[in-house]
Amino acid sequence: MIVGVVKETYPGERRVALVPAVVPSLVAAGMEVAVEAGAGDQAGFRDSAYQEKGATTIGQRQEVFAGADVICQVRALGANPQLGRADLDLFRRDQAVIGFTEPLTAAEPIEALAERGVTLFAMELMPRIARAQSMDALSSQATVQGYKAVLVAAEVLPRMFPMMMTAAGTVAPAKVLIIGAGVAGLQAIATARKLGGVVVAYDIRPVVKEQVESLGAKFLQISLEAQGAQDKGGYAKAMDDEFYRKQQELMTQAVAHSDVVITTAAVPGKKSPVLVTGEMVAGMAPGSVVVDLAAAYGGNCELTRADETVVEHGVTILGPTNLPSAVPYHASQMYAKNISTFLLHLVKDGRLVVDMEDEITEQTLLTRGGEIVHQRVRKLLDLDAGTASAAAASGQGSTT
Repeated sequence: MIVGVVKETYPGERRVALVPAVVPSLVAAGMEVAVEAGAGDQAGFRDSAYQEKGATTIGQRQEVFAGADVICQVRALGANPQLGRADLDLFRRDQAVIGFTEPLTAAEPIEALAERGVTLFAMELMPRIARAQSMDALSSQATVQGYKAVLVAAEVLPRMFPMMMTAAGTVAPAKVLIIGAGVAGLQAIATARKLGGVVVAYDIRPVVKEQVESLGAKFLQISLEAQGAQDKGGYAKAMDDEFYRKQQELMTQAVAHSDVVITTAAVPGKKSPVLVTGEMVAGMAPGSVVVDLAAAYGGNCELTRADETVVEHGVTILGPTNLPSAVPYHASQMYAKNISTFLLHLVKDGRLVVDMEDEITEQTLLTRGGEIVHQRVRKLLDLDAGTASAAAASGQGSTT
């Protein structure tokens, strides 16, 4: 079985799906790895490094698609809606594709891949269960995102993060508010603390209080009922408008007292809740910074514009949508571990096996046999559920 890795074409994307270090484990499992020449250059991985680990480099993108049984990408079509369409004609029926696809926000491109007969797996739909932890690409990339968000804020903030006692006087530490204590939020807390900031964190899920405090931050207590704020997979769920209205009122003071606010509250498949209003921003001191990590889905700050820098009331609001790409070496290293572990889970005796009785396979499989088989995506497209069940069932235990 040949696993192909191609250059990412999404504007500004510097990551690569597989790095040289994971190649030997794939080769040992009976796979060949073919890499488009230059695919890892922007992440810091030369073609020669792939070759030394047993991979083959191929000069033409079309040749990689033509020979590969499985294509590994960071951004498959859906997560690369414009330039990704240029690859549509290169896919073959029953060819497998693994990558980020954003199926809950961009379902139509998934339909286009289904029409090509592609067997598509979405890394962002990986279930959060114990045996899938090493395959959880959302978490690995969120770790990078949370780390980088603090560094971006520190670069823009016109003051230093740590407290310093000098002959010229005492420098007070920066006050940092992290909204959302998921993977990105927890990493942001850890990074801000390492830089010497005084950190306060808030999350609608009270169960994360212990994690926040273990990192040296104070958990912002808001006396509101938040039952059902977390789904069975550990992801935050959307709450009703009244909850968010009360939440915003009670957070106004916390935002006003912060030099840096980093927001991370994203709900899969839905517009991000607005947690920081323009009025809250107006209450912040001039020079303060807001980094909105939910910018790609509308933003947690009312003033956020995706991939733009906005200055309002003397406050800088940043809306980066692809921070992991700003740290491509380690972001790629972590993603490659996720995707290679997933591959090793799918491959049996040198062949990719689609076992619909397996929870990991069942929850990540989007398309197969010319059909969209994932129930949530079918619901978005208003497709008949019965057809999907039949298509999925026909593939139980089969190989691709």
